[in-house]
Amino acid sequence: MKYNNRPQTDMKEMIGNTLRIGVVTACTIALISGIYYLIRNGGETIPNYTIFHKEPASFTSIKGIFNGLTTLSPKEWIQLGVIVLMLTPIIRVALSLIDFARQKDWLYVIITAIVFMVILMNSIIGVR
Repeated sequence: MKYNNRPQTDMKEMIGNTLRIGVVTACTIALISGIYYLIRNGGETIPNYTIFHKEPASFTSIKGIFNGLTTLSPKEWIQLGVIVLMLTPIIRVALSLIDFARQKDWLYVIITAIVFMVILMNSIIGVR
């Protein structure tokens, strides 16, 4: 009797592709945004690093980043690349959780669910 292993292979390919696509997308967004930033702001004077200047809240909050995207602000677009890069492993863990549940591998479902909850809680608490 031949065992059909194709659905499991498809899921592993999807998990691997998620990592590749996520990293390439994040790097592409950051690279294009960085070039755009240099074009717009490359001629500015060198900042004085002896005095600390805090970034505005609009640059460090999710809402501020998405508001900046609509104004084509290059800093916020670079931040979007960072967010996409951070979301990539989170999506991978979520897909692994689904894959382990489909396989009925309950030990790994529990372990992966714990890892997923830790990542989500750290992300939520870190945003505040």
